[in-house]
This record gives sequence, structure tokens and C-alpha cells, in this order.
Amino acid sequence: MRISDTSDLWWKNAVVYCLDVETYMDWNGDGFGDFEGLAHRLDHLADLGVTCLWLMPFYPTPDRDDGYDITDFYGVDPRLGHLGDLVEVIRGARDRGMRVIADLVVNHTSVKHPWFQAARASRNSPYRDFYVWRDEVPKNAPASVFPGDEKGVWSFDERAGQYYLHRFYRHQPDLNVSNPKVREEVGKVIGYWLELGLSGFRVDAVPFFLEGTGVDPSEDLADPHGYLRELRELVSRRQGDAILLGEVNLPFKEQLTYFGGKDGDELSMQFDFESMQRLYLSLVREDARPLARTLAKRPAVALSSQWANFVRNHDELTLDKLSESERQEVFAAFGPEPEMQAYGRGIVRRLPTMLGGDPRRIRMAYSLLFSLPGTPVLFYGEEIGMGENLAAGGRLAVRTPMQWSDGKNGGFSSARQSQLPEPVTPDGYGPEHVNVNRQRRDPDSLLHFIRNLITRYRASPEIGWGELAILEQPHAAVLAHRVTSSYGSMIALHNFSPDAISVPLVVEGSEEGARLSDLLHDEVTEIGRGGKVELTLDGYGYRWLRVLEPGSRRLS
Repeated sequence: MRISDTSDLWWKNAVVYCLDVETYMDWNGDGFGDFEGLAHRLDHLADLGVTCLWLMPFYPTPDRDDGYDITDFYGVDPRLGHLGDLVEVIRGARDRGMRVIADLVVNHTSVKHPWFQAARASRNSPYRDFYVWRDEVPKNAPASVFPGDEKGVWSFDERAGQYYLHRFYRHQPDLNVSNPKVREEVGKVIGYWLELGLSGFRVDAVPFFLEGTGVDPSEDLADPHGYLRELRELVSRRQGDAILLGEVNLPFKEQLTYFGGKDGDELSMQFDFESMQRLYLSLVREDARPLARTLAKRPAVALSSQWANFVRNHDELTLDKLSESERQEVFAAFGPEPEMQAYGRGIVRRLPTMLGGDPRRIRMAYSLLFSLPGTPVLFYGEEIGMGENLAAGGRLAVRTPMQWSDGKNGGFSSARQSQLPEPVTPDGYGPEHVNVNRQRRDPDSLLHFIRNLITRYRASPEIGWGELAILEQPHAAVLAHRVTSSYGSMIALHNFSPDAISVPLVVEGSEEGARLSDLLHDEVTEIGRGGKVELTLDGYGYRWLRVLEPGSRRLS
């Protein structure tokens, strides 16, 4: 393929940035972030190098689950603005070279959604079968997504006279996806937002959406993946380059089926939960091997498919793929207090606080994020090293207002603090210490560092398009990997220990006279006979090295 062909599959080397409009920028001073505020911060995102903006739910909501309890799939919550404001953001983003995707939350609604209100009013309602009902609680009920917060997944509705299914919270009844009318509505929702200019969706909790009741297989979808292929076809018909980015927290082998296997005709992208969790285990142990072993097992995907890499997201930092002893090991190091943990499986802290504010470890982790094959995803505030506010409770601890300046409310809002959706981050990570304005003026700041990583990543298409190889070397603390494609080849080294290390490598396939050009520093290393080279790493050090063959026209 030619380098110009990468635009057809833009998500393969995109930079995705996730934000909640409610906590990003309040422009009218009512305490809630809004689309007008976001419109005034698009230049920050463009300057950072973001190419795809992912919006968390902005739909009308009672806001009992931070917007994931939706009352209208076709609207904008009035606290955030209106449809015209959203369209202005989409237009402004496109003008700056950014696409916009949004959360597609169609596995449940709010109990206040008109569909549910009509469904509970009468067994003869045309919306009754939009949800899953039982006269008695089934004995083989599936587990709740939120153990501890919910005792079960069936709740009795007095007016309906029956129990309804809710995998998540009781105020979020599950939609019955086996009902063709529900599937038709989902298609309308997708078509509506694509028509308004979105470039796709992050699909929430995909396995739960397709799984059905978990009670009676005869009532479930006969071909769940056939339905997922239909959704991908719909998205592609309506907008040829639109994507479906799926939340599928399953083992690699099962994730392959959600991509559509070798055909790649289901989800366009999926988050790599397996590697993310081993990253934290490696950070705790100062041993790169858990991550290296997992990356080596990551399966190749179809040309149109892509892995989405992340260090932190908007939920708890789930550790469910680790063994119990491994999970307790990470808890002890990064989330030892009960208020730092959630649902027995995750941590509600951000990366800088977990790493004790050590700038070397923080930068090494982000260097690794952008050098791994796949597409990097950032959560708002990561670019400046924001912390969490544990007093907010649960997942809300990492969803605090964006910190723009050291002024009132961190420059997020002119409202009284009591009016804010969540209080600003306290202690050493508050806006008086961590904010965009200060870091914008500091060339040694994390903001400048991540901006430089993004620049280098975008100039290295092999990272998004290439094949991964874990390189042999003698140090357990070092992850050495190579990404190779028709666009070139790059080697990345990351040291998980505080000790400086000298790393011997063999650069296979290199010709006589080949060199390694350091993409993060002004340095060139000659590759010796037989491809042998020795490279040094500082404690928690990292290097990106482009392989330049003799006569190469690639820039260093």
C-alpha cells in the first residue's frame, strides 16, 4: 500500500481523545460543561495532535449513572446545550482535522425512558417486549455487572406486576435485542447521528448487548455476530469511513470473533484490555515479562481491524483478567485503600498518583502507549497528568473537571464550587499545581512531552499498520519490540526498572551500513555486523529507533 492509502482506514493510525462534555469546559457559568465550552477548547485538542474526539454520553438523562442512563437516544441533555451546539462542535472539529465519535449505549435505557414507561403501563403495550420480563425470578440469573451495588439482575416493578432484567443498575432496564423492533430502533439511532456528522461510535459493553437474557437461549438472537455484521454494514453504507469501536473485555481468542475474524466485517476496533492489565502488573513488578508475554500472544487481525491501546479510561481500571494473587499484588501497590478499589476488580485512580508522581515512570508508560502497534486512546486530563478525587466515589473519582488554569475551579467554570457536577481534584494534583496554562508555557512539561510523542507517532505509520515482534534480550526489566510494515520498521525499548541498563540486540534483516535513528533524541547508532547493536537505557528510560537501511528516504 501507498502512504496515501492510510486515509481510507483512518482509524489505523488515529489519536483518540475521550472526554465528558459535562466536565470539560463550562462556558455559560452554570456549573456544567457544555458544547459551547468544548467548541472553545478544540484548538487545544488540535494543537495536542488529536485526530478523533470520542464523546461520552451527552443524551438527555436523569444522570444517575453519569449519563449512561438515557431517556432519549435522539437528543442532547439541555444542561450541555442543544443539537445545534453539537453540530457546531462536529463542524469545528472537522475544520481542524478531527473526526467525532460518540458513545452508543443501546444495551439498556433509563427507567424514565418513554419506552419503559409505556412498557410497564400494560402487558399489551407495543413496547412491553422492548424489555425482558418474568413473573418469577429465574434460578439461573446472570451475574450483575456491579456486584456490591446490586444484589441481583432482576427487580420487581409494581406497576408492571413483573420482574425486569437489568445487567447493570436497577434504574437501567435491559433492552430486548432479540426483538426485531428494538434492532430497528438501534439502526435508526445509528443512522440519525451519522446523518448529523458523527464518524462512528464507541459501542458500550458489546457482549452484554448481544448476549440476550442469559436465561432462555430460545429467546436470544439466533446469530448475534450476524447482527453485529449488519450494524457494521449499516454504518458503512451510511458513511463509508465510519467506525465501530467496541468495548469487549474478553480474552484475545473471543475478541477475534467480534472483529469478524479474517473478514474483519464486525467491529472496526477493540480495546486491548489484556495488555493493559499486564502493563500494570509489569509496572508493579518492575518486570516487563508479563506484558511481553501477553503482547506476543496478541493475535493478528484483518487489514481493516485495529487494536485500541490505552493506559487509563473513564471507568475503573479493571484487573479482571489477572489471577487473584496478581490482582492483589496490583491492589497493594496502586490501590491499597478500600476507597481506591471498585467492584473487587478495579482501581479508581489515575496513572500519576498510582506511580507516586514519578515523572520518569509516567513518561515511560506514555512512551510505551504510543509505540505499541495499534491506535492510542487518551482520557481527558492525561496530557497534563491529572489526579483523581476519591471523595467523589467510585468511577466518578477520575471524572473530575478538566484543569485549564490555576484560577477558580481550575478555569473549568465561573460557578460556585457547590454547583459543579464533581469537585475539582484536591491535594498535590489540584489545578494550582496541574493545569494546561502552566504546562503550555513549560517546554519540559508532560503536555509538551505527549504532544511530541503524538507528532512522532503520526509520522510513524508503521506503528498503526505494522506487525509486532518481541525482541530477545537478556533483561527482565526491558520490553524490546519491533513494528514492521511496508512503510518502514521501528524498534522501541522501555525499561521498567530504576536502574540504567545496556541492552544488546540483533536487528535481523538489516543490510550492511544500516543505522538506527533515535526519534526522540538527536542520535544515530550504526548497526554492526550480523545486525548486532548495543543500546543504553536510563532508569525508567525509553527509546524509539527507526531502522534506516542504506539509501532509505525515510526521515529520522
